[in-house]
Amino acid sequence: MIGITSYGAYIPWHRIDRQNFVKAWGGFAIPGERAVASYDEDSVTMSVEAARDCLGDIDPHTVDGLFFATTTSPYKEKQCSALIGMPLDLRRDIRTADITTSLRSGTTAVALALDTIKAGTASSILVTVADSRMAAPGGMTEQGLGDGAAALLLGTDNVIAEIQESYSISDEFAGTWRSESDTFVRSWEDRMVLDEGYSKILPEAVSGLMNKCGLSPKDFAKAVFDPSGDVRRHGRAAAALGFDPSQLQDPLGLFMNVGLTGCAMASMMLVSALEEAKPGDKILFAGFGNGADAFLLEVTDAIEKLGERRGMRKHLESKRMLENYNDYLRWRELVPLEMARRPEKQHIRLSAIWRERRVLLGLWGVKCRRCGTPQYDNGAMSTSPIRVCAVCQAQDDFEDYNFAGRKAKIFSFTHDQLAQVADPPASVVLIDFEGGGRAFFDLTDRDPDKIEVGMEVEMTFRKMGLDRGITNYFWKARPIRC
Repeated sequence: MIGITSYGAYIPWHRIDRQNFVKAWGGFAIPGERAVASYDEDSVTMSVEAARDCLGDIDPHTVDGLFFATTTSPYKEKQCSALIGMPLDLRRDIRTADITTSLRSGTTAVALALDTIKAGTASSILVTVADSRMAAPGGMTEQGLGDGAAALLLGTDNVIAEIQESYSISDEFAGTWRSESDTFVRSWEDRMVLDEGYSKILPEAVSGLMNKCGLSPKDFAKAVFDPSGDVRRHGRAAAALGFDPSQLQDPLGLFMNVGLTGCAMASMMLVSALEEAKPGDKILFAGFGNGADAFLLEVTDAIEKLGERRGMRKHLESKRMLENYNDYLRWRELVPLEMARRPEKQHIRLSAIWRERRVLLGLWGVKCRRCGTPQYDNGAMSTSPIRVCAVCQAQDDFEDYNFAGRKAKIFSFTHDQLAQVADPPASVVLIDFEGGGRAFFDLTDRDPDKIEVGMEVEMTFRKMGLDRGITNYFWKARPIRC
């Protein structure tokens, strides 16, 4: 049996009411709100969050591969899946791949993972899907898009939803696109895109799957497939296929609270469906973009034994509203701002990042073998490694110790009102980890007025900056979410 063994999701903490777009540019407002990735988030960091949620208490060393799907990779020439494996503590001898440039990259990655496991090349593949697309300011598309991620672990052990069959079609249909030099999403005329694209291609794939399996719409407990740019077309496509509205995994609720999350949309909807699924349920799962992929899933008894996940439900409940549209413009660097009157920061040293990649990307420290004291070196890029225990003074007698999954409490904090940051003030905390260890970190996803000594925090993988095309990633602390 091959199928999904675990799932996870991530929705950014920040949301913006779509009325704020209308206040800035005029026009008509789409009801609801959309999720906005923070200034220190991108498709890589959101994938890490979703993957950590998915893995839960699963040993990451049992994962044989990582497929990263996105249309908004931070690099045109660099494999991000290899990078994502570092904060997840995946093995070195795994298969990694980036699947990009199509809105069905997520379902394509699932299909590739399924084939890889069927071929016997791997026993377990982690698929992460994330997008943070931008539309030109002032249009309806800007209101409709949203940011988010999902992760699916495929394997042969403890399968919660067996993937019994699949069906794919390819079609050179360019309804939505971005060229290599484009910042914003482009789209063709709506009637052609919807009538000749979504409304024909997706139903063709779904019908192909049902015919292949000898099933009809009434055999499914849930139908999960991503909507087009016009969410109303989702219902029309479902009705044309013969599905009852009660069978649909509601895309409108996700759209109203998060937005259209690109290639992550179908996978995020599937996570929502799995959160409510019961053993024996048949689920139709499909994704659209330059063709379509469709899968037949059947939920097993193992889903009742899956440990707790934050998933979609808890992330939807945890949010903070952006006060104005200017925050969004500043975070996306769509408007130039005055530089701070301070010395420029030093350039990123790629050699130092590579040398200390386990410390910086994996948040690995050391633990004294004699007295058990954990230590983490924040200055790993500029100083020599820890060699002396801070408590018992033992020398060079340590074992590796990971801080990434550990909660902590704020020992002290400061808010710098003068530092040039995208979300002022700059908040820095000194934290004490559970089990020992104390270190300085930036604090993100916080309300400065609510920070206090003793507050519990957790670690999150974020962007620290961009220098000469290199995105510098590191860990930050944040108040415990969900």
